[in-house]
Amino acid sequence: MSEQILKKTITLLSARSEEERMVDPCACRELPSVAVLQSIVALVRDVVFPAYFDERQDDLRYREYHIGVNVERLSQLLREQIALALRFERDCDEEADEQAKQIMLKFIDALPEIKRLLFTDVMAIYDNDPAVHNYSEVIFCYPVVQTMLHYRIAHQLHVTGVPILPRILTELAHSATGIDIHPGAQIGEYFSIDHGTGVVIGETCVIGDHVMLYQGVTLGAKNFQVDDHGRPVNVPRHPIIGDRVTIYANSTILGRITIGHDTVIGGNIWLTHSVPPESRILQSKALNVSFTGGLGI
Repeated sequence: MSEQILKKTITLLSARSEEERMVDPCACRELPSVAVLQSIVALVRDVVFPAYFDERQDDLRYREYHIGVNVERLSQLLREQIALALRFERDCDEEADEQAKQIMLKFIDALPEIKRLLFTDVMAIYDNDPAVHNYSEVIFCYPVVQTMLHYRIAHQLHVTGVPILPRILTELAHSATGIDIHPGAQIGEYFSIDHGTGVVIGETCVIGDHVMLYQGVTLGAKNFQVDDHGRPVNVPRHPIIGDRVTIYANSTILGRITIGHDTVIGGNIWLTHSVPPESRILQSKALNVSFTGGLGI
């Protein structure tokens, strides 16, 4: 009996009928690898933060050699995964290999800028948290660094038109840290999230420089348009956050609204309209009301 159940289950699981409804069959289609993408992130991390997560190389000659080996390996893996993503999206596009090479070279060329941005993020966290003792503690311990590493990689791939890979990369960070940033969001330098759990940043969100968020903040869409077939239309629908804005815990900012520069938004705020620069948005003061015998509760 047990053998019959196993055989029947294997036969049913091997059928492609359910999968074919989701993905059009293509003889040459090979899916991108999540494991390889994790290796790509690790290589970028080792290049951006040398000696923190791999063997320390104090001698400049060995340091350059070690980084060179990592960049070469990164180039190879990234080109392969980009090509797979392009073929998967475009039904075995014969030009995918050459396109993947050009996109990979753009990414490698952008690595110094990715490193610069990540170090500004580390500095912002250090400057905004008195519990931090040094920059190394931020790099080693703070989940937002892991999140921003994934996001900065994913965003660079996103702007060069790479399908599927950017979403996989940011969702890997989301599952690990609880911070959900869409790779299409535009985030400036010196970006900081304290604690971070439950933060959501939507696809068309635009965030300026020196912005500070706390846990539970949502930068989301109030509603969305649909086309004639009932499918959502991808138009700007998330907030624009100006420079030097601070948003405290569990506040929700929805819609294509603008939060002016140097604004402070207190905790547990629900905001669906734009506010001018240097605003202070706070909750109404709590009312001290006495109840007798449980009345009014």
